[in-house]
Amino acid sequence: MSREERKNMIEFITKMRELNKEQLLYMTDAEIEHIYNQTYYHHEEIAE
Repeated sequence: MSREERKNMIEFITKMRELNKEQLLYMTDAEIEHIYNQTYYHHEEIAE
């Protein structure tokens, strides 16, 4: 994952969930992607 992708994912996660950016900075790319996917699909379901 590129730095820009990771940055965008972290920004989205912190806007949609009550997670601190510092908590996310120490996670692996795979962990960030997993949390992002969960958050995105949850948000998408609510929007429908």
